Amino acid sequence: MGDYPIDELGGKTVLESARTPAMDSLADRGEVVRLQTVPNGMSPGSDVCNLSLLGYRAEEFYTGRSPLEAASLGVELGPDDIAFRLNLVNTRQEKDGSLTMMDYSAGHITTPEAHELIASLQEALAGSSTAELYPGIVYRHLLVFRGQLAGLETVPPHDYPETDVTRYWQSYEQVPELAAFVQTARAILADHPVNQQRLAAGLPAANDVWLWGQGKAPAMASLQEAHGVSGALVSAVDLLKGIGVYAGMEVLEVEGATGYLDTNYQGKVEAALQALDHTDLALIHLEAPDETGHQGSASKKLQAVEDFDSRVVKPVMEALAQGGEEHTIVVCMDHYTPVSKRTHTSDPVPVLIFRSDQPQEKSGQRYTEEAGRQATIFYDNGRDFMRAVLG
Repeated sequence: MGDYPIDELGGKTVLESARTPAMDSLADRGEVVRLQTVPNGMSPGSDVCNLSLLGYRAEEFYTGRSPLEAASLGVELGPDDIAFRLNLVNTRQEKDGSLTMMDYSAGHITTPEAHELIASLQEALAGSSTAELYPGIVYRHLLVFRGQLAGLETVPPHDYPETDVTRYWQSYEQVPELAAFVQTARAILADHPVNQQRLAAGLPAANDVWLWGQGKAPAMASLQEAHGVSGALVSAVDLLKGIGVYAGMEVLEVEGATGYLDTNYQGKVEAALQALDHTDLALIHLEAPDETGHQGSASKKLQAVEDFDSRVVKPVMEALAQGGEEHTIVVCMDHYTPVSKRTHTSDPVPVLIFRSDQPQEKSGQRYTEEAGRQATIFYDNGRDFMRAVLG
């Protein structure tokens, strides 16, 4: 949700411009603290940032985001297995031979369309002893590789919108097996009926694959081992689900959870509230504010934030209040995804903490980036933050 002032919003951030009565009500009677979710020297990925929000110090065990995504798909990595995130993307081959990244999500291709494409790519890998491909959700999928990477450097495609990515593409050539797969995938996707139908409908084709975020299985303590609590998690994103698996949390599956503006808000809320009948902590993750930030759309991000407030925060707040039990509500963001930058930044994030048994005198403050900057409490790591939340 985090952002910088935007001209078209009158110099305000999305949070400052959005109608967020539920979050503002909690901020009025709670406290806003500041948290550094990105460990020193690490990139501001959703992986390390969400680990921080759950009370982990990623610098102690992190190997890459893709092993976490593998866990969410039920893929158990062997000691020599390396997991890659595979994005279905839209690229453009320029006349001078260079390659431009046009859309990191292939126009937010649907899951059924993506599964047809992945099935065709799986056929191409049939019998391979070095690589296996697993379907995920929408544009996000998984490749498991066995071999030497020779210091392969990869980058997230969403960091390079409408940008020349030739040198990053060429880095695959360091690993002949990966280079062969990428070239084969491109040829298969070029004439695939799914892409022909998308083009006929005026939609971007998923004409390329992009491998990134590679790593081996991490050695990570469960939430119970690390903080003495049980937990449940609901998200449409495989990365978050994988974090939940490694954290020993109950990963809740919700039909219609898409990771975008059309996600099943009500289903996510209901699943999390039901989980609280038998677990200590429930995390509801929404991806739409991040996705719309990557798209560079202030209007869509505004919608994402307002939907989060009215369709997630409000019903959770009301249900817990009606339940009559003491509870703590934490409203947070894993990182900024400014519309102007269309990628993540390492800014410390504001976190709202409301405790029903310790309501504060009304302060009139809202939940915004500025409230975080003015906070008197700052946590420089997720472990200390979670300990404070749990008391």
